[in-house]
Amino acid sequence: MFSTKIAIIVRDDLAVWQKLNVTAFLTSGLIGAAPDLIGAPYEDAAGNCYHALAIQPMIVLAADAETMTAIYQRAMERSVRLALYIADMFATGHDAANRAAVRQHRPDTLDIVGLALRDERKLVDKIVKGARMHP
Repeated sequence: MFSTKIAIIVRDDLAVWQKLNVTAFLTSGLIGAAPDLIGAPYEDAAGNCYHALAIQPMIVLAADAETMTAIYQRAMERSVRLALYIADMFATGHDAANRAAVRQHRPDTLDIVGLALRDERKLVDKIVKGARMHP
């Protein structure tokens, strides 16, 4: 069992392709912030090699816009670092444009469609309260 918990929260009103896109980007943010999350490469019985995967399970949750804002606020109040995805990022085409899209907003004007965090299990549970398992 892990002492930390990883939670990815996506807004429930997104199209399926958007939910998948947001989840992938948020996961990369967590991995980038904590390279120790990556295990060893995989190899099959024929000797074919595959990329390493995360060593820890991740839970994917869904939340409406109001709950997403509450989760964001609880994380910020507790100084928990987040991976963030906002609606404006769907219209950009590269990383620099994504960062510029976020930079133009104050925290209270971010249209948050996805968040991800990794922290102590009980703290994560408190922060994500109100989100539910993604269907």
